[in-house]
Amino acid sequence: MARVYVSVGSNIDREQHVRAALDALRARFGPIAVSTVYESEAVGFDGDAFYNLVVGFDTTDDVHAVAAALDAIEDANGRRRDGPRFSSRTLDLDLLLYDELVLNEPGLQLPRDEIPRFAFVLKPLLELIPDGVHPLSGRRYADLWAEFDADSQPLRPVVLDPAAAG
Repeated sequence: MARVYVSVGSNIDREQHVRAALDALRARFGPIAVSTVYESEAVGFDGDAFYNLVVGFDTTDDVHAVAAALDAIEDANGRRRDGPRFSSRTLDLDLLLYDELVLNEPGLQLPRDEIPRFAFVLKPLLELIPDGVHPLSGRRYADLWAEFDADSQPLRPVVLDPAAAG
């Protein structure tokens, strides 16, 4: 059984797509741990603000099956792959960690290099694994967050509308 962590992001119909992602992840993988949802500004392009969070779950699927399932969930939610890399998106599911696996293949890098670089990944991941250690650097996520310039990438906690639950 592998423990997996996935970053979830959306800046098009954000609440609808985040809820759809959570429903699809639960349907595919079973129970999931869910961090706080944060609103953050788009990084790398001018666009609407994103909703971001991290989820964790256990799976018996191999890493490639998990990656394929995430792509399928994105596709089912209208994810376009023909535009610029940094652009608005209905749904972005990034595989951050698969146990302690270190992997660098075309289209699949573990641990994901965004973990220490972006507040919208690091902070929610830290919420789910407060004693976690980055597989490459050996540094605790808590220490990485303590050194992070959080003012450079502000995060605003968001409470999703319970009346909108499907």
